[in-house]
Amino acid sequence: MEVYFIRILLFVTLTAVTLGDDGQVTFVSELSSRPAQKLSRYGWYGNVRLQRFHIPEDAAIARWLFSVTRGHGFHCGQHNVTIHIRQGAPPVINPVGLVFPNSTLWSPALSLTLPVTSHSSTTFNLSDPAPGDWYLAAHLPRDDGRIEQKGFPSCSYFFQPQLSIRRAVDTPILLQATPLPQTAAPDRPARLKLFVPEFASALSVFVADCSRGEGPSESGNCSLTLKLGSSSLREGPVMVNCSANGCSATLAAPPWNTWLRVVVESVHDNRTMTFSITSNYTVGCKPKSVGLIGDDDFRKLRSNNSDSNSTSAGNSSAATDAVALSNSSLSSSLLSSGCVWSVPVLSEELDVLSLRFTPVNGPNVNVTHTHPTLLSYPLQTYSSGGTLNLQLTLNTTNITLGNSSSVVACLSPWAPVLSLNHSQPCRTALFLGYGVRVNSSVPKAVVRLPFPQSATWYLTLQLTCNSDCSNVSMVSVVPEVHISACVEDCGTYGECRLLRSYSYLYSACVCKAGWSGWGCTDDSTALSYSRQVTAALLLTLSNLLFLPPIVVAARRCYITEASVYLFTMFFSTFYHACDQPGVAVLCIMDYDTLQYCDFLGSVSSIWVTILCMARVRDTLKYTLFMLGALLIAMSMQLDRRGLWNMLGPVLCAVLAMVTAWVYRGVRRRQCYPPSWQRWVLYLIPGLSCALIGVCVYIFAETEDNYYYTHSLWHVLVASSVVFLLPPKEKNREAWGWARGWSWSWRPRVCGYTLCQSSKEELYTVT
Repeated sequence: MEVYFIRILLFVTLTAVTLGDDGQVTFVSELSSRPAQKLSRYGWYGNVRLQRFHIPEDAAIARWLFSVTRGHGFHCGQHNVTIHIRQGAPPVINPVGLVFPNSTLWSPALSLTLPVTSHSSTTFNLSDPAPGDWYLAAHLPRDDGRIEQKGFPSCSYFFQPQLSIRRAVDTPILLQATPLPQTAAPDRPARLKLFVPEFASALSVFVADCSRGEGPSESGNCSLTLKLGSSSLREGPVMVNCSANGCSATLAAPPWNTWLRVVVESVHDNRTMTFSITSNYTVGCKPKSVGLIGDDDFRKLRSNNSDSNSTSAGNSSAATDAVALSNSSLSSSLLSSGCVWSVPVLSEELDVLSLRFTPVNGPNVNVTHTHPTLLSYPLQTYSSGGTLNLQLTLNTTNITLGNSSSVVACLSPWAPVLSLNHSQPCRTALFLGYGVRVNSSVPKAVVRLPFPQSATWYLTLQLTCNSDCSNVSMVSVVPEVHISACVEDCGTYGECRLLRSYSYLYSACVCKAGWSGWGCTDDSTALSYSRQVTAALLLTLSNLLFLPPIVVAARRCYITEASVYLFTMFFSTFYHACDQPGVAVLCIMDYDTLQYCDFLGSVSSIWVTILCMARVRDTLKYTLFMLGALLIAMSMQLDRRGLWNMLGPVLCAVLAMVTAWVYRGVRRRQCYPPSWQRWVLYLIPGLSCALIGVCVYIFAETEDNYYYTHSLWHVLVASSVVFLLPPKEKNREAWGWARGWSWSWRPRVCGYTLCQSSKEELYTVT
């Protein structure tokens, strides 16, 4: 009830503020919500609950309401829920301080901590948020390693985010070199937007003719603040305090092909300011022609494909010469066409979260010291759930760089850095880039960006020299850019898994054998090879304790039960041999098949053992055997780890056994089984082993001691079967056939029946 009250109060507050606006811009409110999701303790990124919200253009205020509710009926205590927020891509988190793979760059997202008792909620406000997709990731503290059996009561926390937006619907557009008069009040800033075209190298915004609304302003006191850009939590807008009669703000390398927000606020209370605002952008570096002319791109692609498919040595040599000639002619044409070389790039979508970018002119890209070389890589929303990989390799086949020369590269989103040197940082006006360098000493450089922002990324390349670059005017590099699901496919001790949050797909590594980290490269808690072998031997050889139950069942003529125990021992052994997290793994068939047969055999063994203790008639017993096996097989297909998959057959079998024992006790007027030796020497030890095994299986297993506790579970269950199996029935012969069974078929010879005497092997004709 409290959640709905807060939601209504939040909506009414924003609506009242919206209806109270009578300025130059009209605002509307929008409210969006996501269903509550159950939180999990953090062990890997799959335990995170990821939510995605979309913030439209011209949003003035974004207000999130985070609600966390604790489930009832179990003592959970107080825990902290951590919420991470990031714009453009899912947040990259490291709550336990693990090691990232080499050459993997990341920046921490904004984190909020929310203490939870029974119900907690908090709000997070953000002014002038960046448009696009925003991602929330929530989780509980680090996993303690305890293995919780499905279906048993446990602590449950539910997280539900809601977003309320205040959006402007008629934001004025600031045109190039066109003054626009505006008014700014303390509670009603002036909001505008302007479009930045491609290849814009600088953007300037000027505020002039500043005065008070009811008269001229005080001399030297404009009392305005100029903001350019939006807030993305990692990067904020550029702010300039106006003084005197005006002010100006300049952005070097502004974001391309996007709308830029401009906000002018009045600093002093109860003072309305009027002013004139003008914008001007400069296109200082623009090629005359981007890419090739007409259908040359397709011809180039077809020629490259034919070159790659040719198998003749002569054809390969001719193709290499043709590509080199084409690259040299292209370089000479671009050298005279402008101050930047823009190389067209082919985008190939190979699979889910698998995208490859290839230069159309071939893998080699020419780089010079006079002009930067520019390549663009557009990333859509569906690509932000993977990893952006850049590998830059210097081609030293024909040209050797000096010790003072190197190729500098800058990978940046939204806009490129078109001026690269030793002192120039790799960043644009509003966003930080990632710089790499290759030379003769280090000919290869690698950069990996997990969860890259969904934007157009630009790679700028330029040759730099400490003294003079006259000896080498042009070099060749091979930029390899692609999107992969995980970093190096999570290595040897990890598995890359595809995750989904509604319609959004992303990926993460789940590690094994004690390895951890974003790419499963942190070996601080890794298991040694000897420990892996020990764990595998414990889990597999402990199943050999089922040999005594098999022998006892066979000697007591319970052949069906012995067959079930043999089935369980075989598949449990090879399932645990295949389920090992390290390198000591042996899979004789598909893992899913082994797991299914192991679970089926375990529950079936319990089922047949208890029914055998009931000592019902053979017809009824084998009917229950078959009916139970079919129902257990069906339930295992529905949910193998469900609580009732094991508890249901156990309760039904115990009910049948108790009913049979009570019936015999009432009929014979004595306790059944009648012998106290049977109770003391067999039933009580068997039930004790079974009860201890169940307690170990449910309450004592953790990820660290799983190898020992689960092996002990195997030993205790097998021992309980030896004690609980009833003695051999008196009227049962070898192989389980009851006495009284005989062949009813008699041969007929010439119309007469041959009769066999039960005492003597004599045949008579009647």
